[in-house]
Amino acid sequence: MKIAHVLSIIMVIGVTTLMLSPAFATNKTVTLSVPTMSCPVCPITVKKALTKVPGVSKTDIDFEKRQATITFDDSKTSIDTITRATMDAGYPSTLKTNVK
Repeated sequence: MKIAHVLSIIMVIGVTTLMLSPAFATNKTVTLSVPTMSCPVCPITVKKALTKVPGVSKTDIDFEKRQATITFDDSKTSIDTITRATMDAGYPSTLKTNVK
């Protein structure tokens, strides 16, 4: 009887943990247009700003196309937060595409 009770408690704890964890969070990749990047140093500044955003795991800055591609955990950050980071660094950006 005690073993069955302990096992049922362990099951409840496990299910609760799964429900509370961000198991449904996914990595998303977006491309931002950053038209004000006008010199070779600009991408470095944009990249630094983006890598400081919690949840951002990858950034690829394309100076020639004036765009930034960012992979992030959508449970930790949002597109608004990401675009705000580029704006705060002096480079306003807008969502160009959303890649799943």
